[in-house]
Amino acid sequence: MIFKKDNFAFGAILGFIGPLIGLLIFKLTKFSSFTLAATFEYMYREQGHRTISVALSLALLVNAVLFTIYINSRKDQTAKGLFALTCAYGVAILLLKTFS
Repeated sequence: MIFKKDNFAFGAILGFIGPLIGLLIFKLTKFSSFTLAATFEYMYREQGHRTISVALSLALLVNAVLFTIYINSRKDQTAKGLFALTCAYGVAILLLKTFS
């Protein structure tokens, strides 16, 4: 099962993929009538990038759920990988919000 693995690299991969899944969920709930390309084009061209920063912030909730699962099951190396990528995404979102 996927939750039994305890590896930093595996956690980093999950930490990278989790927000992408969160972004897709955000797209399907908020922009269901638009294509994927049109949604991301709108979010990129929007003044201040408000929608994309909100979407990315909400997408990090997927990592929070995965982190909680792995920390509670005592898979510390995987949780460290998840945490590292969550911090990297967080810094990127902070920079986007600050300098856009």
